[in-house]
Amino acid sequence: MRFLLVLATALLASACAQQAPFAAPVVTSTTTTTTEAPPPPQPAPPRAPVNPCSITDGACVRLSTSESWLITGGAISYGPVPSAFGMAGHETPTGDFSVLYKVRDDWSVPYDTPMPYTVYFRGDGIAFHQGDLAPASSHGCVHLSEEAAATFFDFLQPGARVQVVA
Repeated sequence: MRFLLVLATALLASACAQQAPFAAPVVTSTTTTTTEAPPPPQPAPPRAPVNPCSITDGACVRLSTSESWLITGGAISYGPVPSAFGMAGHETPTGDFSVLYKVRDDWSVPYDTPMPYTVYFRGDGIAFHQGDLAPASSHGCVHLSEEAAATFFDFLQPGARVQVVA
């Protein structure tokens, strides 16, 4: 009998040794399922405009996109701004030019119309100035909005470079 008592005590002791004296609490997690759609993807940040001209200072005009810029130190300092160019038979010429002179409130005698903020860059009368921005609305000049024309007028000085590209 003593043998059975010793055996029972040994079995009980070995069973207790396999269990920790204090059981760790059981942690369960719950997940919540929602039916909301994920937010829509955000648009890419706007890209900086690319200078299509090779000049490092002056004005750049791109006829194909109807845009003009001011360039300082090889970087765009103003623009692009909407621009309008010459109609059929009066196309705006491409090439490299220099500002010849400026007239704050000029008047076109052949076309009997005002030309505010005029910056001439060709001897045949081609210039930047405030004008109608409808496509092909000029007789070769580069038309700009009032704000853009005033900015070009203030920025460009005689001798400044002007490049007009297709």
